[in-house]
Amino acid sequence: MTTKKSAWKSIETKHMEERDSLFRGLAKLDRRSFMKVSLAAGAAVASQGLVTPHSFQPVKVAYGQTPGGQKGNFRFAYISDSHLYERKLNDRFVNALMRAVDDVNAMDPQPDFVFYGGDLAQLGQPKELELGAQILKSVKAPLRMMVGEHDWYFDLGDKWRELFGQPQYSFDHKGVHCVVLNSVVEKDFWSARKLSPMDRMKTVAGLDNGVQSPFTVGDEGRKWLAQDLAKIPASTPLIVFSHSPLYKLYKPWNFWTDDAEQVQAILRKFQNVTVLHGHTHQLLSNRIGNISFHGFLSTAWPWPYAPEGLPELTVQMARPDPFDPQDGCGDGSVQVLANGLVDKVYNLWNRNPVTVRSSFLASKGGKDKPAAAARTSF
Repeated sequence: MTTKKSAWKSIETKHMEERDSLFRGLAKLDRRSFMKVSLAAGAAVASQGLVTPHSFQPVKVAYGQTPGGQKGNFRFAYISDSHLYERKLNDRFVNALMRAVDDVNAMDPQPDFVFYGGDLAQLGQPKELELGAQILKSVKAPLRMMVGEHDWYFDLGDKWRELFGQPQYSFDHKGVHCVVLNSVVEKDFWSARKLSPMDRMKTVAGLDNGVQSPFTVGDEGRKWLAQDLAKIPASTPLIVFSHSPLYKLYKPWNFWTDDAEQVQAILRKFQNVTVLHGHTHQLLSNRIGNISFHGFLSTAWPWPYAPEGLPELTVQMARPDPFDPQDGCGDGSVQVLANGLVDKVYNLWNRNPVTVRSSFLASKGGKDKPAAAARTSF
């Protein structure tokens, strides 16, 4: 008797299967056909005036406003979504994180701090988190950490807390109040089903399996946020870091925070609010009321855009190169302006950087629209 296999596959699995299928197909090409494909691809790139660009771009330093009225330099870099396995299982993601560390260490002048946007590990294994912590020790600027769901659901945060401290905290930096929010809280779907820690972790990592609950900040997290902000004047620029976007993008992939409206309501009293999030692995821009949203790039792999719900202010990145497994990956930097809003610089590896300015979001796309990608999508 044979057991019928489930037809369900995660989008990550489908994506990797499609890539594998492509490369298997390429492997069957004879040499002459392969050269035709390669030359055609090269000619297409050359015809668009594209060259492999230099790495990280130095950017003009902007200023934040201190409570006493004194201005100071304010720029920080970010790295996010590295999804590390142990090196013996997968060294590509390890090397990508090391490349990002080299990028930010090469910035001149150095950023005020480096922010890590979550999903350091792939399956929350202690050795994965320890490997990530060891690599990130090489970052020269002060490091701030945020947790992602891939870091948490194997042991419900035990190893994370040991290495990096509490998953929720705030700090002030040159007149800007910064909040690091745990937005990947899920309802307990594992106890009644008696799932093992690894089964629980793999279920959460699947994202679109329909078994887990949507991400939330949760009652406790929202209460903490409200208390943290109660003492902050409404005129203070506010930056909130979350792993999942604090709005509802596409539920089938869990690009979604179920209590987003309640969190936004807590942030509504502030004049200028910027939310910076990981999780979606792509250029992503949104504006809801007084809140500007920017997505982080991943160092591991790029996601395709969701089939619906994409914010209209998103500047889509083309993914033209099937030969490059990191096409669409990278790191970046954030310039904090005097009004508390930010210009976001996406350092897409092997391409020219893309800057999404605060004026583009504040004008609802009417000003300073970034140039569209010169390459067509694969």
